[in-house]
Amino acid sequence: MSEENRIVHVAGEAMGGDNAPGHIIQGAVDALTANQNLCITLVGLQDVVEKELAAYTYPKERLQILHASEQIEMAEPPVHAIQTKKDSSMVRGMKLVREGSCDAFVTAGSTGATLVGGQVLVGRLKGIERPPLAPLMPTRKGPALLIDCGANMDARPSWLVQYAQMGSIYMESIVGIRNPRVAIANVGTEEEKGNALVKETLPLLKECEGINFIGSIEARDIPAGEADVIVCDAFVGNMILKMYEGVASVLLAEIKEALMSSTAGKIGGLLIKPSLKKTLKKFSTSTYGGAPLLGLRGLVVKAHGNSGAIEIQHSIEQCIEFSTQDVTEKFRTRMHLVDRTAGAKES
Repeated sequence: MSEENRIVHVAGEAMGGDNAPGHIIQGAVDALTANQNLCITLVGLQDVVEKELAAYTYPKERLQILHASEQIEMAEPPVHAIQTKKDSSMVRGMKLVREGSCDAFVTAGSTGATLVGGQVLVGRLKGIERPPLAPLMPTRKGPALLIDCGANMDARPSWLVQYAQMGSIYMESIVGIRNPRVAIANVGTEEEKGNALVKETLPLLKECEGINFIGSIEARDIPAGEADVIVCDAFVGNMILKMYEGVASVLLAEIKEALMSSTAGKIGGLLIKPSLKKTLKKFSTSTYGGAPLLGLRGLVVKAHGNSGAIEIQHSIEQCIEFSTQDVTEKFRTRMHLVDRTAGAKES
C-alpha cells in the first residue's frame, strides 16, 4: 500500500473542550466520511459517545469507542491530573499513540495537560530539546506557521533553532511550500535590535543549514505574509496569536455593525456578501485545524477549547497529512537528531 493510501489511525478525545461531546463527534464523523483512508477511535464515556453517534450515518467499521471513565478538567493542575487520572480520556488517548495503536491524538481539552501528557506519555524524539506548539495562521499570502505559541514560555537559543528546523520541514511537507522563509519575531529588522534571547539566536539561525532564514520580522508584517515560519518563544507567540484573534473578531463585529446600521449599508452588504464571505474564509483560523505539538514520537494536535465541528474535522485531517508525509521521520533524518544525554542517534 502506498503512503498516500495507507490507513491512518487517529484517536480523538470525545470529552475534551467547551463543545464536547457534540461538536467533537460531529467533526470526527465528518472527517471519517470525507476520508476513506482514516480510522478513528473516540475516547470517552462510552454511553455518552454512543448516544451522540446514534444521530449519524457513518462507516461503522472504521470507528471504534474506547471507554474512559475520567476527564481532566481545564482548571486542574496539569502534572497532577496526568499522574492521577490514569483512566481519563486524555491519558488513554495519548497511550494509544505511545503504544503505536494510533498515529495521532486530537484534543480540545486542557492545554497544560496536553503539553505535559505529550512529553510524558507520548515522549520526545531523542535530540529534541523542547516540543513547541505550532499553529498555522492565515495571512495575505497564505498560511504561516507560528512556532512556539504556548508550550515553552522561557526558551533558549538552541530551542529556537530547532523550532526553525521543524517549522521548515512542516511547512514544506504539509503546506507544500518549497524553501519556506523563516524569520524570528523581533521589535525591528535591524540586527542590533531585540532582547537577549533574540540577539543570541540570530547568528545561530544565520548559520543553520537547511533553512531559508530571512532575518527578523515585526509583528505588523506577519498578516501580510512576509514569512512562512515565525520563530519565537511561547510568551511572544501567544501574545501574537491572541492579538491576531482579537483584532479579527473586533474587525468582523465592526464590519457587521456598519453594514446593518442603515438601509444603504444593508443593500451594500447584500451586494458584497459573496466577495466578503470568500475573503473572511481566507482569514479564518478554523480552516487549518489545531496546533500540532511538534517533536514528539507521535503526533498530538491541540485544538482550540471552543472548537466547533469544522475545526475538529480539519485537525483530524491534518493528522492524515502529517502521517502520510511521515513528518516525524523527516525530523529525525533532516535534523540529524542526536540524543544529547546518551550521544547516540535515534534508532
